[in-house]
This record gives sequence, structure tokens and C-alpha cells, in this order.
Amino acid sequence: MSQAHDENEQSETPFVVTCPDCEVSKSVDRPNGAIEFARRHHSLTGHEVEWERADLDPDDVGDVPTDGDLKEVMWQLDEQYDDGIPTGIVTAVRSKQGVSMYETFDEVEELRMSGGLYEPRDDHLRPV
Repeated sequence: MSQAHDENEQSETPFVVTCPDCEVSKSVDRPNGAIEFARRHHSLTGHEVEWERADLDPDDVGDVPTDGDLKEVMWQLDEQYDDGIPTGIVTAVRSKQGVSMYETFDEVEELRMSGGLYEPRDDHLRPV
């Protein structure tokens, strides 16, 4: 696949993650597709993937929170999602706040263990 084709594909898809260590990018149509890629890539390489682009539709996320801790962000997003907030959306919003995907994973785990959130289904989160 040519680099021009890769660039066209990336410009057409709303979500792109990249690994700065090995310069691999992945374009996906849904936010949790980025999470699946990030986990798979990390398990194979040990590298941490970063958000390159996350086109967050205001109809899906409302007003994207620009600050606040994870729980505040989740409460702001929660009313937009009946079946839980996709983990990809949570990490994308947090990345816009300067928090890495993996820092967000750690925060999610801490909140889950303290009873501050639950997963109504895989990779979907609800604050408590």
C-alpha cells in the first residue's frame, strides 16, 4: 500500500492511533477499534499507542470536556450513551486533556476497583 493511499485512508476515517516507537498508524471507523489495536500492539511490542486523531461528533459526546478528572469526564459523557461510554471515547477525550491512553487505562482500573465505575459490557464504562 502506498503512503499516499495510507494518508487518504487516514483522512477519511474519524479515528487514527499511532505508535511513535515504530511509526505504525491505524485508522479505524469506531473508537473501540483503536482500543483493540492499542492492546494488541502493546501485547506484541510493549509500545504505547497514542491518539493521532479522534473526530468526536458533538452529537455523540455533547460538549467535549476540556478539563476535569476521569470521573467528571465520564459523568459529562454518560448521558450521551445508554449502554455505557465506549472506552475509546473516554481515552480520546482524556487525550485532548493531555492524558495518555495508558494513563487513562490505569485511572479506569483504579476507579473500577474503588467502585467508582462499572462495565455494563466489554469496553463500555458507566460512572457510579
